[in-house]
Amino acid sequence: MAQPDNVRDDAVVAVDTDGYVGRITLDRPASMNTFSTELAADLDAALRAHDGDDGVRAIVIDGAGDAFSAGIDLTEHAEYDDSDAYEEWVAGMEEPFVTIAGMETPVIAAAHGHAAANGLGLVAACDLAVAAEGTMFGATAPKVGLFCMGPAVPLMGAVVRKRCLELLLTGELIDADTAREWGLINEVAPAGEHVEAAMEYAETIASKSPTAIQHGKQAYYEMAGMGYTDALEYSNEQFAGLCTTADAEAGIEAFLKGEPLDADEWPDA
Repeated sequence: MAQPDNVRDDAVVAVDTDGYVGRITLDRPASMNTFSTELAADLDAALRAHDGDDGVRAIVIDGAGDAFSAGIDLTEHAEYDDSDAYEEWVAGMEEPFVTIAGMETPVIAAAHGHAAANGLGLVAACDLAVAAEGTMFGATAPKVGLFCMGPAVPLMGAVVRKRCLELLLTGELIDADTAREWGLINEVAPAGEHVEAAMEYAETIASKSPTAIQHGKQAYYEMAGMGYTDALEYSNEQFAGLCTTADAEAGIEAFLKGEPLDADEWPDA
């Protein structure tokens, strides 16, 4: 596809589409796809571009070269000299985490090699995640005198407290099988097949009602921050709204006839 208007021509992410699935590849392989200021901004712009495209129903993020992402580009640390400047710097690094949670479109990480620090945070921030065998995950910032503050936020929603703190406090790496056991990722794929496995998840999502998936994802993140009763009341309101949509009318009619709709048959297709 042509580079979206809001993504720089010389962006350090590659943006593409395959049917109803958008793909974003972190493209700083020589630097293990570490988050530079440019990569963070380009990733955020690419996410927003895909989310604004009615033809994209799911998004896969992967990394070029030998790693998914090894964290923040520490060569930028020397460019700043006070806490206000550092706060602005790191806020830009974490902006994609905020964007993913607020998007209508589901996002799936396809990790390989290493997903460390901000790379770990990106995996945790994505709605689903797949990793190739041999992938290593870690909140490694304490090894350089820092702490994975930003990645901790999505990580808290992905794994239980004791496992989250084990990653954050030790700074040690865990393998893909352990990450799956802990709930950080959904599936371990054979080496070299992680993108294919993520695409399968994306295509499965894309075959379902676009309206239901988009509204459902947004409702999930809203309900996650609510108390039990408030969440149920909110869910009832959102479900009632979906009941009035063209997708619900067509989907229910097709189901009752024993002929469920495929990806191209939804009213919003």
